[in-house]
Amino acid sequence: MVVVVTSVIAVLGTLLGAALSHLLQSRTTARSERFARGERLRQERIDAYCAFGGAMANYRRGQMDYWYPRHDGRTDDPADLHELRREAQRLRAVAMEAMFRVELLTDAPALPELARRALEAVDGIPAADDRDELEIARNASRTLIHEFITASRPHVRLP
Repeated sequence: MVVVVTSVIAVLGTLLGAALSHLLQSRTTARSERFARGERLRQERIDAYCAFGGAMANYRRGQMDYWYPRHDGRTDDPADLHELRREAQRLRAVAMEAMFRVELLTDAPALPELARRALEAVDGIPAADDRDELEIARNASRTLIHEFITASRPHVRLP
């Protein structure tokens, strides 16, 4: 009888150990998967936020490249202006694509709003009638781009 009780206790102990081991391994695996998923999202956000900032800087430069020849009379060739305008439009499309990535990856409602405001500010650069208005538009767009980057920083920091 003692042998049977000892055997039953040994079997129960083995089963309990196996069940506990399985439970702990499952928790560890789930935790590792959550961490890996969070890290991938963090890296994608870093890429998206940086791409948006860079695309906006390029779009801003393209808008100014279009503004100067129109207002300073540096070109008499309408084809040159047309080409500069097309380049600014291409850069805007790149900036919008980057903005869409930001909107898809962020949980913070303020970031897409800041991105849209920055895009609108850069869109307004060609509407400046003189250098003073251009300077105001340039400063506003630069400020909004930097505000976006500053606001995105907490969303990519390690917890």
